[in-house]
Amino acid sequence: MTRPTKQSPERGNARTRLLEAARDVIRAKGFAATTVDDICRAADVTKGAFFHHFGSKDALGVAAAEFWAETTRDFFAAAPYHQPADALQRVLAYVAFRKAIIVGEIADFSCLVGTMAQEVYASSADIRDACGRSIFGHAATLEADIETARRDRGIGDDWTAASLARHTQTVIQGGFVLAKAGNDAELARESLDHLDRYIRHLFRLAQEQPT
Repeated sequence: MTRPTKQSPERGNARTRLLEAARDVIRAKGFAATTVDDICRAADVTKGAFFHHFGSKDALGVAAAEFWAETTRDFFAAAPYHQPADALQRVLAYVAFRKAIIVGEIADFSCLVGTMAQEVYASSADIRDACGRSIFGHAATLEADIETARRDRGIGDDWTAASLARHTQTVIQGGFVLAKAGNDAELARESLDHLDRYIRHLFRLAQEQPT
């Protein structure tokens, strides 16, 4: 399965090309360093076309976060980690899948909405909130399996399925930051290995190691 990544600028309409270009350029350069000209050049559209679809760079940022949420939702919905019959194994398979798609350049596997949220949380509430909806919305897709796994294994500890689902995203986003800081994708993969161990410990499977 291929994760959302660079597309040919000839594919799709101008708005879609602009959103795809924003996704790729912002992940590579950051939101602040990305200009409207950069996005138009990558999308192979005119500046007039940009402002026909988006009133401002911030408006594009909101739309890009929403586009990311939509395309990644479809990507993860079709992913193989949903296949195991056991709920806990689905959760662990999710972690393994997140590790497996950490490939290529850092900009290709890092998270658009995580990148933007770190930059604009205090300067653009609209973009921040759109990023938050994407991140928290994705986390919520894990809650049912985590809750089922808690019930199946009689886990009554003082934590919730929602809190563990959010923690998975904390580790994943933090792993991306470390990969950027160290210019080394292995740092992100290492974080996912520790997340696997942590979940096994919570569910009394500490003796089993990730494969």
